[in-house]
Amino acid sequence: MGSHSTENPALRCAETDDLVPLPNDRQAIKSEFYTIEDNNYTMIPVHPLDIKPLGNAFTEDENIKTKAGVFALLPDELITQIMESLDLIILLRLGCTCKALYAFSRQEDLWKILFLGNLFSDALHRPFLCAHTSLEPYTRTIPLANDIPRIPNLSAEAFANRWADKPFILTDPVRQWPVYQQWSTSVLLEKYGELTFRAEAVDWPLKVYVDYMLDNSDESPLYLFDRSFAEKMDLNVGKHDGSHYWPPECFGEDLFDVLEDQRPDRRWLIVGPERSGSTFHKDPNATSAWNAVLSGSKYWIMFPTNPSDPPPPGVYVSKDQSEVTSPLSIAEWLLGFHAEARRTRGCREVVNLSPSIAITQNFVPRAHLANALAFLKDKPDQVSGFNGDVKNPYFLFVSKLKEKQPELLHECLAEIEKLRRGKKRRWEDLIAADGLDGCESTGFSFFGDGEKEDVP
Repeated sequence: MGSHSTENPALRCAETDDLVPLPNDRQAIKSEFYTIEDNNYTMIPVHPLDIKPLGNAFTEDENIKTKAGVFALLPDELITQIMESLDLIILLRLGCTCKALYAFSRQEDLWKILFLGNLFSDALHRPFLCAHTSLEPYTRTIPLANDIPRIPNLSAEAFANRWADKPFILTDPVRQWPVYQQWSTSVLLEKYGELTFRAEAVDWPLKVYVDYMLDNSDESPLYLFDRSFAEKMDLNVGKHDGSHYWPPECFGEDLFDVLEDQRPDRRWLIVGPERSGSTFHKDPNATSAWNAVLSGSKYWIMFPTNPSDPPPPGVYVSKDQSEVTSPLSIAEWLLGFHAEARRTRGCREVVNLSPSIAITQNFVPRAHLANALAFLKDKPDQVSGFNGDVKNPYFLFVSKLKEKQPELLHECLAEIEKLRRGKKRRWEDLIAADGLDGCESTGFSFFGDGEKEDVP
């Protein structure tokens, strides 16, 4: 499209590259190259077989349909109906007789009828269904008992004492961030369009990902989830002059900060289209997390994480909780298990309902320090996010806490030991109740050999 002004509006012709002046009254003009309705200009691509609207025949010297023999006398719609009744070989032969009938014989619907007909398959239809299912109905009429509380803000004391183990939505802190006030898809494209970000298994420039995000019909769209965004975008993080955003103050200190540059990955930029999101998971290294939505909307589905509770409907968790198996896509889970999940006591309600931009961060609050230490010690094969030069994350964390937070570490280790002794006593009581207390118990214990057990 060529440049245009209010004095001499024009469009550039697709084939000749000439500027075509537009009438001053902005009346509707149509051709095979463009359509103009009032002040809205829309380019129409040239048909791959160079087929033009019927009205163009009145200004052209030749119409190849006249060379189609007796078919030239028939209306176009009747020719199409006749071709629908032909078999494969006759249709191919008829299309070879002349250019006009070749164009008629290349209609996509004709070949769908020939090669597909009526095909019944859940395996083929279900991905299509999931990719086109509207998510909005699933967000209606959330049971009051499952609704996540909305709170303007919290104090650090209130979070530690009342909310550390509950999901909640803070409505005020993020609104103060410069990135909340400034960021949009167009702004990010203008400033960072050439930067490369990680979208699941691929690394794409942001402009390539946004093109994909705005024009895809995938059942499980690729989710931009980049852990190095702050460094790539040269963002200042923390509450000080010139900062772009900062963690909500109610969460208090992040105890992984004692590790300084050896801490595991903690923050991610999240961008995704409708239907993209995270399938069922637990946060890494037994951390807590917050997620700040800067644009768009998300639907959260949360369940209690007590190991004694059953997993969500349709989700299977391994005994050591290292692997979670769930349906291929979030939409498939919603179609099959959402209604049952809403009937589950304690259910809370991540899937994007619209194109969204968010920032998320994992942290270790004081209330969950014992969980993080126990995870690092007991499940070293599941620890993630540390640099390769960190060989023993548990030992490193304990050493740094002993150096910088010795009293807190002492209290936490005492709490862990108390909990583990309590579990062992409950096991011994169970053995005694079954009349097995006289049996020698060697080689089996949940937590080692009691007094010889090293503290975590």
